[in-house]
Amino acid sequence: MAADSLSSKALKIKREMGENTPLLSDEELMGLSVRELNHHLRGLSKEEVARLKQRRRTLKNRGYAASCRVKRVCQKEELQKQKMELEWEVDKLARENAAMRLELDTLRGKYEALQGFARTVAAHGPAAKVAPASVITIVKSSTNQATCS
Repeated sequence: MAADSLSSKALKIKREMGENTPLLSDEELMGLSVRELNHHLRGLSKEEVARLKQRRRTLKNRGYAASCRVKRVCQKEELQKQKMELEWEVDKLARENAAMRLELDTLRGKYEALQGFARTVAAHGPAAKVAPASVITIVKSSTNQATCS
């Protein structure tokens, strides 16, 4: 800022002191650096300096609080979005798990049918011949039973 501008603002502050009106607008007060503020406060009473500095601190705190509220709302929305995505992922994995369990039960049924067939063949002796069609029938029938139940 130019020196003329600074001195005119300081003069404006000094003139307004007796009128019981704000010395600086809220935007001006918040926008000043500490150095500029101290320059403007020269010549004012300690009470006026304390009052202006407290007003500046209050205004800045309001700004910080507002930005925190906005940040909190944004974080909440982001977390809700992540939650929905994770719930969808859990549902998808549950469906995949159910499908795999069904497939496992089907394979377990085929395995047990083949084991039973192997025991039957072993019980009748190695000389007993079994038609390949009977093996297929056993496997198919156990598959149908697993899917129907």
